[in-house]
Amino acid sequence: MTRRLRPVELDFTASAPVRLVFSATLAAPPSAVYRSLALEVGSLPAWFTPVRSAVPTGDGAGRTVRLRGGIAFEETILASEPDVRYAYRVDATNAPGITALAEEWALSPVGKGTRLRWTMAADGAAPLRLGLRLAGPGVGLSFRDAVRRLDRRLTPARRPSPGTVR
Repeated sequence: MTRRLRPVELDFTASAPVRLVFSATLAAPPSAVYRSLALEVGSLPAWFTPVRSAVPTGDGAGRTVRLRGGIAFEETILASEPDVRYAYRVDATNAPGITALAEEWALSPVGKGTRLRWTMAADGAAPLRLGLRLAGPGVGLSFRDAVRRLDRRLTPARRPSPGTVR
């Protein structure tokens, strides 16, 4: 059963009762990372394996995301700033206990690469809040694995120059 969540705005990612924040550095430039996050929505399952499908809706104003295990989200995009930030809130879900949920992906250049920070902000019943906090290390591991897969997709294989011994 799909339930409507409390509509939140971008500032919720800084003020939510539960905030899980993870960051990593990719060799790929911000433009490539942003393109994968915001424009190539359907590629999400290829690098973020908990996601089964991701489909843009409303001419790109939203998305429908389905996770492995059957959880689904209907989302509204809150910020889409090329090479800087991509954020959305969940408007409806079948996940129990959640009353509000938003996520923000912030990008900043680091040399030729990208520093990527992902914030998951949530509110809900006390058991949900506790569960999310306890799940933090596992969510962080999933994020780091996803970033490694994304970086491999976006960074061309480095070929040795002539005469280089491998």
